[in-house]
Amino acid sequence: MLPQIAPAQITRSTKVIKGPRALGLVELAPNGKAHLIPITILYDGKYYDAGAYKASPVPMALESETVYEGIRTGVSQGLFTVTAALERKVDNTWIAEGTWLPAGSIPPKSANKPAGSSKPRGMDEDEGPPKLRRSGPQKAKAPETAPAPSAPAPTPPAQPAASQAAPSSASGAASSAGPATSTPGAATATATTASASSAAPPADQVDAGQTDKDRPVLRRGKPAPKPAESPGKPLATTPKTAAHPPITPAASPASQVQLIPAISDADGPEPRPYTYSLKPEEEQQFRSKMLALAAEEIRARAKQLAGETIASPPPHASSPRAKAAKPAQPSFEDVQLRVFDLSNSNEPEAVLTAKAQLPRRTGGKESAAPDLQYFVTLVARQDINGDFHKALANVTDTQHLDVLPRFELIDAVDADGDGRGELLFRQVSDAGTAFVVYRVIGDQLWPLFQGTPE
Repeated sequence: MLPQIAPAQITRSTKVIKGPRALGLVELAPNGKAHLIPITILYDGKYYDAGAYKASPVPMALESETVYEGIRTGVSQGLFTVTAALERKVDNTWIAEGTWLPAGSIPPKSANKPAGSSKPRGMDEDEGPPKLRRSGPQKAKAPETAPAPSAPAPTPPAQPAASQAAPSSASGAASSAGPATSTPGAATATATTASASSAAPPADQVDAGQTDKDRPVLRRGKPAPKPAESPGKPLATTPKTAAHPPITPAASPASQVQLIPAISDADGPEPRPYTYSLKPEEEQQFRSKMLALAAEEIRARAKQLAGETIASPPPHASSPRAKAAKPAQPSFEDVQLRVFDLSNSNEPEAVLTAKAQLPRRTGGKESAAPDLQYFVTLVARQDINGDFHKALANVTDTQHLDVLPRFELIDAVDADGDGRGELLFRQVSDAGTAFVVYRVIGDQLWPLFQGTPE
């Protein structure tokens, strides 16, 4: 008898992604300008720093015409095409400038190019410059009318007679002999268009394998055909995301700059949403339970800073002083709760980020640092019984950022292309900022990529 397999075990894709698969972060300004920060590249099962991988001298992730698809919580948001790579001299880091094309929008140039039937209509309505008329009979009629009024001598009629004598057999000769003055311009125009059209398709292949035949290739090419396919996906999923309130605060920071994870992969899978739908009453339950866990972590951190032992109980637990002591309740602000379904198994993973402050007096004693501000990031998974299990608890404060960095959640993203979402964080410390990619497995978080602070 075959053993029963749980649905959660078959949701993970068994396809091995060899890559390359690049992960970056698009910073989109309110005015529409965007640039990309490279994070990591997955190749042959290993993660590399995208800002330094195959930099000769420009990193491979920032080569021109490389296309990234911006994905927010598994839903496509648009395309970012790299146009130039810049190196910051302050910290020697790379950044890509490019063009951002939102999902559902039609690029102006690509909309005119495929419409081949629109050219005759435009030619009839316009003045009709001679350069656009490439047909043979029209070019042969032009020299007949031009030399007639200027040359009344008997010699000019002999030329059109010779050209009209054999229009079907010597049309090539007439076009080469009669309009000799107009062919150089038309030849140059056709030569330039032919060279431009012939150089465009192989440009992607030349750029990708210009230096090395075995060089991995990211997603490259023109982003014109993708927006025609992507509008249907975000439109179908926007009602679900719009009804999910916790997503909107994280997508629009106070600085009005949107942070959108972006993926570049030539053979990657189609993105899928990682949202976990919650009712308002369920969201309140998630919020209260996560804040209760966060309060415990903050109190433990405060005891550690005060020099008290956390694990050992007081010597006289039954004394009146011990009974009168009440746990301090921190006050939270800037609370952001995100709930995901990373494995598509209907088991939610909750991520809470907040700032907190303890009251001035804790347990009848004056707090060691009453104005100390704490930063807490908590990741927990809910089981089928409704209980939360901590997978990550990061608590630091304003005076110890040199030792313990604080975590800022960016979003859930499929970093390895297996269909399962990972958590992308940004670490902020006194040494700088770095990006970290974690995979949630059970009640633990496994780091897939750890960047260096810059």
